Amino acid sequence: MILSIMLILVLGMLASRLFTWVKLPGLIGMILVGIALGPYGFDRLDPFMLDNAIDTRFIALVVILLRAGLELEKDLLRSVGGTAIKMNAIPCLLEGFTVAGAAYLLLDLPLVEAGMLGFVLAAVSPAVIVPAMLRLREQGWGMRQGVPNFVLAGASVDDVFAIILFTAFLGMALRADGSFIGQMARIPVQIVGGILLGAIIGLGMVLVFRRLSISHLERVGVTVTGAFAVLLFGEHIGVAGLLGVMALGFVLLERVRKRAIRLEVTLNRVWFFAQLVLFALIGAEVDLEVAWQAGLTGLAIVAVGLLARSAGVVLALQGSRLTDKERLFAAIAYLPKATVQAAIGGIPLALGVTSGVTVLAIAVLAVVITASMGAVAIDVTTPLLLEKDRGGIDLWPPAGLQKQPSEELMTEHPREVDGLRTVVVSDDI
Repeated sequence: MILSIMLILVLGMLASRLFTWVKLPGLIGMILVGIALGPYGFDRLDPFMLDNAIDTRFIALVVILLRAGLELEKDLLRSVGGTAIKMNAIPCLLEGFTVAGAAYLLLDLPLVEAGMLGFVLAAVSPAVIVPAMLRLREQGWGMRQGVPNFVLAGASVDDVFAIILFTAFLGMALRADGSFIGQMARIPVQIVGGILLGAIIGLGMVLVFRRLSISHLERVGVTVTGAFAVLLFGEHIGVAGLLGVMALGFVLLERVRKRAIRLEVTLNRVWFFAQLVLFALIGAEVDLEVAWQAGLTGLAIVAVGLLARSAGVVLALQGSRLTDKERLFAAIAYLPKATVQAAIGGIPLALGVTSGVTVLAIAVLAVVITASMGAVAIDVTTPLLLEKDRGGIDLWPPAGLQKQPSEELMTEHPREVDGLRTVVVSDDI
């Protein structure tokens, strides 16, 4: 297995750098490396690694949501008010149910399995969107009306809706107990329960951080352990543990801000290597023959979903202060998909769901198409649809914190650590 890890790290970094050099997301290169090394390519990966890929994906998903919680700025959400809630929910729900309907009609999937596919595809990619929007804020694009703020606020929680509904459909497929309406009715309870669970454990960790003298690395260990505890206990009592992980990160950011931001810096560094394994493993599981057969039908399903998402963004922004051009830009910025699809796209296959191979193939197809297309579209349409204005609404950094850049602590977007501001170093994470 050591050889497999070495091949993934070396080839994944080289492929990522190559794709970044040609202005495309590096994660596409990582997926292609996985396809080449996997059993449907040159078959160079250890079977043990492939057999345990589902655990790797769940670990990655916990890290993704923990980082999302540590990035979820209260001031940012407050700045866009009720629009943030609509941006979080409406585009995701429209795309998810539209894709489910299309898969039911075009692929003849059972309704529950079509729902799984719908909400695998419904999540957007913070890996592509967050660095792009923060770059626009730094350069002043769209800041008169705060366009990047609207997109960031929506992208911060959008994935949670998709993951919760995916989990609900997956549970129905595996257990086949209870009616569809009954399962849907339990979702609000799962959401509220998950938030409360994460907040309670988060407050407990705040007490630990404040009262015990422990090192930074020990705080990282406590945080990750707490996140896994939220996930496991949430599954045991039937609440949204994944949402609880995000709530835990949010509580830490609000209560022990400086320590939380240092935690995020460390998690970002760990994620640099973890993403290489995650995206390579998702590529390794792609059956090229099934992906080829999905072909045009899969493209049609992805395209229909993107149209529904774009309509949802425009609908969510009705009544906001944005112009028509700015709403169009927000819809374009909401196209890319990547990380969540890699984390959950292979779960149905690993758990023996009949259509798992098809779900995974279309998920990878969506990543390869939308991550590159979305990243390029954001760059191309920025000067066409947004105005450059330095005097706009920029909530970063909060009042009272300094703005000197720090070369010692660097992460994927600007944050303050002990009074210092970190800077962007990666477009792939």
